[in-house]
This record gives sequence, structure tokens and C-alpha cells, in this order.
Amino acid sequence: MTGKEREKVIVQTSIIGIATNVMLVAFKMTVGLISNSIAVILDAINNLSDALSSVITIVGAKLAGKAPNKKHPLGYGRIEYITSMIVAAIVLYAGITSLVESVKKIIHPEKAEYSIATIIIIAVAVIVKLLLGTFVKKRGKKVNSGALIASGSDALFDAILSASVLASALVYMFFHISLEAFIGVVIALFIIKAGIEMLVETLDDILGKRADKELVLRIKKLINEEEEVRGAYDLIINNYGPNKNIASVHVELPDTMTVEEVDKLTRKLEEKIYKETAVILTGVGVYSHNTKNDEASAIRNNVQKIVTTHDYVLQMHGFYLDMENKKMRFDTVLTFAVSFREAVETLIKEVKAAYPDYEITISPDADISD
Repeated sequence: MTGKEREKVIVQTSIIGIATNVMLVAFKMTVGLISNSIAVILDAINNLSDALSSVITIVGAKLAGKAPNKKHPLGYGRIEYITSMIVAAIVLYAGITSLVESVKKIIHPEKAEYSIATIIIIAVAVIVKLLLGTFVKKRGKKVNSGALIASGSDALFDAILSASVLASALVYMFFHISLEAFIGVVIALFIIKAGIEMLVETLDDILGKRADKELVLRIKKLINEEEEVRGAYDLIINNYGPNKNIASVHVELPDTMTVEEVDKLTRKLEEKIYKETAVILTGVGVYSHNTKNDEASAIRNNVQKIVTTHDYVLQMHGFYLDMENKKMRFDTVLTFAVSFREAVETLIKEVKAAYPDYEITISPDADISD
């Protein structure tokens, strides 16, 4: 799916959401004012916030779809994360104000008056919200839109909350027990919870989070399928908006390969990864793998045993032994629970004790992907 097609789906879905929510606001607000029901009125306000969220989602999709330029050479895709944060803030504000109003109604209760028409309208609203939530969430997953997925999830929550309003109305009609202010509190708390979760998730996207495990393993599998590759390591995926990932990786290759052969392989990998995953592989680093004698392999295995005795060492790779000049180099992937400087000093000391004649270089890598 192209960027324009994705934008079109987001806009169309958001417009449907706006139209549906505006209709629900009109009906619920009318019912709420006529019946003097705080729960129904708050439910209407919640739908109004959903409509505003959809408007912001459209604006975000339009801005994010702008073509890259000299000032922003990687495009404007991250704007969608900003608009998702604004949506979360609106939802959070709606929840807090709803909570305040509900508490006021508990302290100073007012009598509500429900009718059969009121019950029918609320019941229809529940069904509409269920259908809308399912539709929007499905379309959001299809185009990988966090804003749409959040809107769909929120609509499904709304259906549950509207159902609770319906239940409180039925209880009042048949048993004359007023629960609506308390239901209002429950609605408000659900809205606040949804707002906080949306805010945290969007902040994670903006700050940068661990790459998706399934995507990482798929990329490494595709790379390791090539006959010359002895391993794929240090995969870093940078996200510049939904469906726009730029990555770099190190591959371990035999020390007999020429620069021409390496160039041909890296270009093949870039094309293959983009075709299969839509990830743009902008950098392919190379580790040289000893192939000329068995002694280097034996030393490598022994060094790996020494290094991996420590729990904070997750992996050793990029090992190369220059036997002529007595130099040894390799990388270690370390956990975030240890000081990299202290860990490297310890590892060098231990490896040096086993191979005192060698100059040892260890490069520490952070545990950034699986």
C-alpha cells in the first residue's frame, strides 16, 4: 500500500467516525438533557471528544503525508505520533472533567426521568459504537495507524460504557434506584485510563522503543539465508513514522571475499530486505571471519566460553584473530544492568590471562534488539 493510499484510508475512516460520533452526540445530549441524566450527558461528551480526535487524526495524516524536503529529508511521518498525543490529551481531559461532574452529582443528586424512547436510543448507541469500534480498529491495523487503532479501541470502550448507562437506566426504571452518578464515575475512570494508556504508548513511539521482535528475527533470517553470511548482528531499526523504518546491520563474512563481492552482496541484501519487509537498509557493516586455519576457530570457541560465563554478556560476535600481529578483536552484547566500562575491563583481563601474547580489543554493544 502506497503512502497516498494509506492516507486515503485514514481520512475516509476518520470521516466515518466523525459523522457517527456527531450523530451520537446529538441524540445522547438531547436524551440526557430531557431525562436530566448526568451519565447520558457525559457519554455524549465522550463521543464529542472522539469526534474531535478523528478531526485531529485527519490533520495528522495529511501533514504526515507531506513529501520529504531539504529541511526534513526523512519526511514528516512522526507528526502522526504528535497528533496521537493530542488525541490522548483530549481523551484525558474529557475523563477528568467527567469525573468532576459525576462527583458533584453524587454530592448533590438530581432526579432523572427515563422513557422507553430513551432506553431504545441508548441501546442503539451501544450497537453503533460496537460496529464503529470494530470497523475503525480493523482499518487502523490494516494501515498501521496508531491513531486509528486507538480511536477504534476507544469506541469499543465507549460501547461498554454506554451499556453501563443503559443498565443504570433500566435499574432506575424498574427498581427506582439511582446509580447514574456512580456510573458516571466509572465512565470517567475508564476514559482517564484510556487517555493515560494512549499517552504512554505515543510517548514510547516518540522516545524510541525496542524494535519489534518478529520484524528483527525476520530480517536476520533473510540475511542469514545468503550462503556467504556467517551471521547477522547489531541490527538497529530507526522509526520515522508508521511504515517508515530505516535500519543498519553488521554481517559476518569470510575473510577471503573481495570488496567487489561484498559490494554485490550488500546491494542484494538491501533490495531483498526492502522487498520483503519494507525496511530501508541504509548501512551494512562487515565483520571478517577467520577461514584460513583451525587454530583461530579453537581460540574463538575458548574465548567465547570465557566471556559468556558472565550473566551480563548476552552474545559474542565479530571475532577476528590476527595471528601474525598477535591481535584479537570481538564485540560483546551487554545487558543494561552493568557498567560497560567495568564489564569490558573485566573481560579483557580474563581473556588476556588466557592469551597473554595478544593485544585484545573488545567493543561493547547495547542490547538494542533481539
